[in-house]
Amino acid sequence: MWIREWIKRRDTLGATNGLLRELEFEDPKEYFVTLRMSESCFNFLLKKVQPQIQRSDTHLRMAIPAKTKLQTVLYFLATGCSLRTLTHLFRLGKSTISEFIPEVCIAIYESLQDFIKVPDKEGWKNIEKGFKNEWNFPMCCGAIDGKHVIIKAPPESGSLYYNYKESNSIVLMAVVNHKYCFSYIDVGCNGRVSDGGVFRNCSLYQAFEDGMLPEGHVLVGDNAFPLKEYLLKPFPGNQLTLKQKMFNYCVQEE
Repeated sequence: MWIREWIKRRDTLGATNGLLRELEFEDPKEYFVTLRMSESCFNFLLKKVQPQIQRSDTHLRMAIPAKTKLQTVLYFLATGCSLRTLTHLFRLGKSTISEFIPEVCIAIYESLQDFIKVPDKEGWKNIEKGFKNEWNFPMCCGAIDGKHVIIKAPPESGSLYYNYKESNSIVLMAVVNHKYCFSYIDVGCNGRVSDGGVFRNCSLYQAFEDGMLPEGHVLVGDNAFPLKEYLLKPFPGNQLTLKQKMFNYCVQEE
C-alpha cells in the first residue's frame, strides 16, 4: 500500500515521539497548554479510552497507536487547527484523521460520564462551602454560562446555526463549581438560540424550577439568563449604587 515517504517517518519524527515527548520531559507547563492537561491526566485518559480506539495491526499496515490518536484529537480540540496542520505535525493522512476524530471524541465522552454528575443535596452544600471559602460568595452553588463552538454549517441549514457573533456554532452550556469543574453540561443546541433559551430547554431547567438546589441557594450567570429566585445575574445599566456595583463585581468574578 502506497504511503507518502515523510508520513512513514511518523514513529521517529511525528509529534508523539518528537515535540510532545520533549515538552513532557523539558517543559510540563507548555505540555499542559498544548493538550490542555498534564501528562498524568493524559495517561489517565489514555488508559480509559485505549480499549475503544486501539486497532490491531494487519499484514498491510501497522495500526496507529491509541496514544497518537488521542494526542491528535486533544491538540485539535485545544487549538481548532486545520486537518492539514495535524497532518504535518503528527504525520498522519488527512482522511485518516477525519475518520478517527469522531471515534476518539465518542470514546472520551463514554469513558468520562461518571466524572460529570449533577450533585445531590449534600453535593450542592459542599460546593456552596467552596464558593463561600474561596470566593467569598455564600449560598452560591455554581456559575452558569454558554460557549459558542464554531462549526461549518450543515447543508441546507440556512441560518439555524448562525449566531449573534456572525458565525455558525453549536452551544455548550455548563454549570461549574468553585474549582471550575463541570457539574453539568448541555451541548448541541444550535447557535441561533440565546443562552437563556438553551437554559430553558435543557434537562436541568425543570429540576431547578422544582427546587433542586437547597433552599435559599443560587446559581450565578450573566445578563443572557433569566432572573430567578435560584439564579442571580448582574444589575443592568451604569447608574448603580455602591452595593450594586459590589454585587456585580462578585458575580462577574465568579
